[in-house]
Amino acid sequence: MLIREKTTDKPYSQDEWKKGYDSQPNEYDYWVDNIEGEIPSELQGTFFRNGPGLLDINGTPVKHPFDGDGMVCAITFKNGRVHFRNRFVQTEGYVQEKKAGKLLYRGVFGTEKPGGWLNNIFDINFKKIANTNVIYWGDRLLALWEAAEPYRLNPQNLDTLGIDDLDGILKPREAFGAHPWVDPSCQLDGGKPCLVNFSIQPGLSSKITLFEISSQGKLLRRYSHITPGFCFIHDFAITPNYCIFLQNPVSFNPLPFVFGLKGAGECVQFNADKPTRIILIPRTPPHKAVKVFEVSAGFVFHHINAFEVGDQVYLDSICYQSLPQVKPDLNYKEVIFEDLDPGQLWRFKLNLKDNTVSQEMFESQACEFPTIHPDKVGRSYRYLFIGAAHNRTENGPLQALLKLDVKTGERQFYSFAPHGFAGEPLFIPKPNATAEDEGWILMMIYDGKHHRSDVIVFDGQNINDGPVARVHLKHHVPYGLHGSWTPESFI
Repeated sequence: MLIREKTTDKPYSQDEWKKGYDSQPNEYDYWVDNIEGEIPSELQGTFFRNGPGLLDINGTPVKHPFDGDGMVCAITFKNGRVHFRNRFVQTEGYVQEKKAGKLLYRGVFGTEKPGGWLNNIFDINFKKIANTNVIYWGDRLLALWEAAEPYRLNPQNLDTLGIDDLDGILKPREAFGAHPWVDPSCQLDGGKPCLVNFSIQPGLSSKITLFEISSQGKLLRRYSHITPGFCFIHDFAITPNYCIFLQNPVSFNPLPFVFGLKGAGECVQFNADKPTRIILIPRTPPHKAVKVFEVSAGFVFHHINAFEVGDQVYLDSICYQSLPQVKPDLNYKEVIFEDLDPGQLWRFKLNLKDNTVSQEMFESQACEFPTIHPDKVGRSYRYLFIGAAHNRTENGPLQALLKLDVKTGERQFYSFAPHGFAGEPLFIPKPNATAEDEGWILMMIYDGKHHRSDVIVFDGQNINDGPVARVHLKHHVPYGLHGSWTPESFI
């Protein structure tokens, strides 16, 4: 077990960090006029971002930020200028609660309707909050939440168009995951790109269904695999030949949830004595030669990448020694970071010939939300960009950007401490780039000193030098989850 040194002074204020979870009920639409530095002239397109925008319903706080209503931001870069727009996803539950002026739905992660267990018993109807990711694919802008169908938005103004079954790709009430990957050159489709995503039906045995969708939004392949046990899977990984799932060692007892005593997330139990299962599902029809490996790996939310070398498959992931239990008597804003296991970078090496697996940690600093060059998805890669804690040897909120050369171990690092708190970075390749790290990093930072958010632009080859531009918004955006980039400018 890693022994983490403790520092006497925190590089952040807990009170400032908390304010990043204040609700943002307002919707904005404006050209940003407060920019430090210079926006690169070649940076043209739209940075979409999703996350919980409402952390309370008319004054009643949600129990966990993951239960907050989805709010999509569009940050458009055009001719050296930046435009900001945000809109709430008009889900059925959001519209109903806004009209009623009170909380009407239970949340997955512990939010309960007022009135105690008697008002929650047998109510298993979740609000579809569409708050986790947003992608533009096949001329559709989709707000994603992995427990339900996507909501389609108008990319020009972010107006909600309604639930989208992707022209019949999704069956009625079939979910569409919040962590799709784009294969930049699918060998099954003559080198054309395709979107790969999944849906899970959990239970005593869990059904994983995979979708591969063309850039025109047409279904290319659909296939399924049933795995024994309950699945709590947020992310997966792809290579040219496999979809890779890491089945975390958790169990789920639904009875306290059904009887209104706990939220669903509070009924998930991490089993440290159980192995993690790594499932390789072939992408080539008939998708039957599934391989399963067992390893002691803790808990994983996100993967960095996967790739193949001969008979070896490599999977790089952010691993935690344990999953913090969601408890009804704990306030998520009062978290003590130093008492939690940090996310650290691990590599799993899967031998397809003898069905063995080895693992090693290659970065111990607390970190989350990785990004790589999009052309390297499923391929051997060199550079990784990821949000990181300020201190090298102690857990904490994300306050920095870390660039890691996974081949040499060379690091570049820039911290926004003590007042800045980092979101997910996104790598945007420069036009006609020849080097893998030749691009820009975009990320949203919450500035606790000014209670506002900044959109930050880095040169991907020079992280140590700090941002080339800081776009100061007029307000704060609550801590978000995931986002994406398109070279189209919707203005």
